[in-house]
Amino acid sequence: MSPSMSVNVAFLGIGLMGSRQAKRLLDAGYPLTLWNRSREKAEALAAPDARVVDTAPEAVSNADVVILMLENGKIVTDVLFSQGVAEALRPGAILVDMSSIRPAEAQEHAKHLKERGVHHIDAPVSGGTLGAEQGTLAIMAGGEAEVFGRVEPILKVMGRPVHVGPHGAGQLAKLANQIIVGVTIGAVAEALLLAQRGGADPAKVREALRGGFAESRILELHGQRMVERDFVTKGRSVTHLKDLDNALDAAARIELDALPYTALTADLFRGLIENAGDLDHSGLLIELERRNAVEV
Repeated sequence: MSPSMSVNVAFLGIGLMGSRQAKRLLDAGYPLTLWNRSREKAEALAAPDARVVDTAPEAVSNADVVILMLENGKIVTDVLFSQGVAEALRPGAILVDMSSIRPAEAQEHAKHLKERGVHHIDAPVSGGTLGAEQGTLAIMAGGEAEVFGRVEPILKVMGRPVHVGPHGAGQLAKLANQIIVGVTIGAVAEALLLAQRGGADPAKVREALRGGFAESRILELHGQRMVERDFVTKGRSVTHLKDLDNALDAAARIELDALPYTALTADLFRGLIENAGDLDHSGLLIELERRNAVEV
């Protein structure tokens, strides 16, 4: 699929991520129909090739491809099956759910949409608002390979899509990503806290570690935020906690009873949110400082 084929694309969910993804599609020549629960967010993208509508069913009624970027599985289910989107979708349409939800929810959605003749791809992302803006998102897609191939050109405008397996596999890959990111944020926070408490300069320790085996995007980006104590939200702690809880739920469903790093990191995020609010996920440092009675 390409702009030259006049593909009708609907985009539902114009938040921090969705607004940037939708803009990239517009810049690539895809005309969009936009819907967001708060219409003013969608209006910010209004342009000759971006039509804003009042309801989600109206947005999808003539769409060949529908992209969802919503907050959680409960909202996705509500938009699809309570607000009338599933009924409004045309047979043969492809719904690409880029929200981060439970694998079991993605599989259930795919099943019900198939009964209506609608194709489903679960394609959650990683890379944050910067990745969405630059079109460098990691996109993990689950569903039928042939259907993925049809929407792959659209997904490539937003990042690097990889087909990882059947329905729900994209969500499993995203949960794997969130485990690695969350645990690594915690490890960087512990390391810098240890360095600072012992009298070393955490900024210089971070610099010294760069390029060694500890090097990572987390040390580079989140480590810098910790050093600068810049916890303005770029990646929501509430969202990360949701994903870790979903990972633990998915593990229980396949009889994996021991994911200790995931469970501990989820507990740290829960403490951070309860005591400091929904900061950037690099704010795990604050929770570790609180638990160690470290005054800053």
